[in-house]
Amino acid sequence: MPDCRQLMTLLKRVTRQPPKMWGPSIVGYGAYRYTYESGRTGEAPLAGFAVRGRDLVIYVSTQSEEQKLLLSKLGKYTMGKVCLYFRRLADLDYPVLEKLVTNSVAEVKRRHE
Repeated sequence: MPDCRQLMTLLKRVTRQPPKMWGPSIVGYGAYRYTYESGRTGEAPLAGFAVRGRDLVIYVSTQSEEQKLLLSKLGKYTMGKVCLYFRRLADLDYPVLEKLVTNSVAEVKRRHE
């Protein structure tokens, strides 16, 4: 799938990490450790994507005002808490997507490293 190859190139360039499978369906790049207030800890990719049914999903942090502004310029997508769902990269503004991913990786590193 050409869109997956483009996403792999983007995430590898932004994270400067090789891809790694996180479970059966998530392609992740880099890693960070987190701890919940309950004391539970875990590890997650800095950035990643998956194919979910007909949609592609990129996992990004979009909490900041800058990220929310970028989302308003992104194109056709739906958003979960950290899941950005879209059908095709052609539906999105690619430079805006790249900035969203770059900002997300920087924010995750800032909070967890």
